[in-house]
Amino acid sequence: MLYLVGIGLDSEKDITLKGLEAVRSSEKIYLEEYTSQLSVPVSQLEQLYGKEVVRADRETIQDRKGTIVEEARSGNISVLVIGDALSATTHVDLLQTAKERQVGCTVIHNASIMTAVSVCGLPLYNYGQTVSIPFFTEKWMPESFYDRIVANKQRGLHTLCLLDIKVKERDEDGGYRPSRFMSVSDAARQILFVAQKRKDGAIEDSTVGVGLARIGTQTEAIHPATLAQLAETDLGAPLHSLVIPGSVTVYEKEFYEKMFSFSQFT
Repeated sequence: MLYLVGIGLDSEKDITLKGLEAVRSSEKIYLEEYTSQLSVPVSQLEQLYGKEVVRADRETIQDRKGTIVEEARSGNISVLVIGDALSATTHVDLLQTAKERQVGCTVIHNASIMTAVSVCGLPLYNYGQTVSIPFFTEKWMPESFYDRIVANKQRGLHTLCLLDIKVKERDEDGGYRPSRFMSVSDAARQILFVAQKRKDGAIEDSTVGVGLARIGTQTEAIHPATLAQLAETDLGAPLHSLVIPGSVTVYEKEFYEKMFSFSQFT
């Protein structure tokens, strides 16, 4: 049996009882850690589970998915996913591979940023398409994320922006570059860069964003401000996300005034 186990957003204690039972019954445990990052050492997971946890990068999960699924044909194998078990396409791909090969697969869900974002006070049912913002390079500056943000705003919908993570990137010498995590300030600067290039008036320096950092942990931070202000704001350690609000209701404005003393929504 292959178990895809969401382990939540904070520490080893976020795993569900069902997930813990599955993990403790497993002969091998993989931790997928290239789509997100733990906020605690892997050793804390191992202490709770009573078993070794194998750290799995992109190459392990994507290139060896067939091997992982075949291991589950003859024994219990758990793949731990930070957040929810099906947080990214690669996790759904594991599920699909197991189904295609007729290997049993059980999905055990948990909280992820896709639901925990509601802590910022903007109800989930008013969100449009989620977007990913990648790091710009000198030769690659995609703008599709901007178009999706604008499309959501035009419909009055909020946008959750997932920010880029670069883990175990190969360098020119075949080694690994240092890990990089996009910050709210990075994301705000890139959005404004595209806005200034487009000059379409859809997003401006005064457009409001809500910076999110380490949501679901003891040190989570929620910071509403204009994009120009967020571009100069340091929200500390990763992981970060950014919300671009659409139409804001009277209730939501009151929430921000009371919770954050913020009243800059137009």
